[in-house]
Amino acid sequence: MASRRTVLQTLSVASASTLVSPHTLLAATAPKKDKLGVALVGLGYYSTDLLAPALQQTKNCYLAGIVTGTPEKAEKWKKQYNIPDKNIYNYQTFDQIANNPDIDVVYVVLPPSMHEEYVVRAAKAGKHVWVEKPMAVTARECQNMIDTCRKNKRVLTVGYRLHHEPNTQAYVKFLRDGNIGKIQLVNCAAGYFDARTDHWKQKKEMGGGVMYDMGVYVLQGARLATGEEPIALTAQQYTTRPEIYKNGLDETSMVQLEFPSGARASVQSSYGMNMNFLQVTGQKGFLRMEPYSAYDGVKGEGSNGFKTNVAFKTPYEQTMQMDNDAKAIMTNSPVLVPGEEGLADIRIVEAIYKAAKEGKRVTL
Repeated sequence: MASRRTVLQTLSVASASTLVSPHTLLAATAPKKDKLGVALVGLGYYSTDLLAPALQQTKNCYLAGIVTGTPEKAEKWKKQYNIPDKNIYNYQTFDQIANNPDIDVVYVVLPPSMHEEYVVRAAKAGKHVWVEKPMAVTARECQNMIDTCRKNKRVLTVGYRLHHEPNTQAYVKFLRDGNIGKIQLVNCAAGYFDARTDHWKQKKEMGGGVMYDMGVYVLQGARLATGEEPIALTAQQYTTRPEIYKNGLDETSMVQLEFPSGARASVQSSYGMNMNFLQVTGQKGFLRMEPYSAYDGVKGEGSNGFKTNVAFKTPYEQTMQMDNDAKAIMTNSPVLVPGEEGLADIRIVEAIYKAAKEGKRVTL
């Protein structure tokens, strides 16, 4: 039986922050349900170890269906989560989901190169869409996803869990309230040592490379801290394991961002080293979060006695994310992370690859 990686590869060939200034993308309808049914598309680690368990804790949504190319996984999930046969799909039968009233939301948890295809297909099937980060590989793909969801009057949100995380919300408010004065410098890092040698994150054609993955966290750190969009950048990328990170794929990325206010940011992301912090320096003080983007234990301190170390109410941070997104759909309210937020990051990511390749400053 073909592995999930083989199936996905075959199919791939075939086929300023909202915490401060929320967008106004609204749900087209308010389903008359107590809970929304969610179908997970792709049953890799993130779905298996995090999203599915988190959906057992949610109040506003539940695991209603799955989409997988591996029959063995389908059978296992069917038994483990009591999923009806009619709510189990593969990638060929996926479009039939349009006829299933049990499923309100499709959560796309596939390699980035496949995001556009399945977001578009889900929206055309009349389902609201949640998509994991990075939103897609190119800004053009992101825009098509946004346009398709809007045309079909479906909500699109990106799985930026930190926007829902209470410590993140606390530090953003602390900065916006002017507690450290005009922000001058941001330093943010997110990385871990990835010992794998044949994962999709190490395949350029599937949307691999650290900037698309951990890099999104550090871009968010800079954008959330400043409350601004960068106007120019320089970047450097390298690998210490060229036998794994081939064809220009970045194991480590270092980026210098310039903002309209004059603030600067230095951000680093890596699959070759462990690091996780956010340091913000202002005219009157500082803020430091460490760890900054972890699944739990996020904490920080700053000037004027600022401290935050709010523990999650559930074992999984993704529970808050999905409950918030489901509630927004049911109440016809703005989602915290609309597609435009994901698009903003991918525009920057594309500029980073250009700057690193050409060795030049790139304006945005």
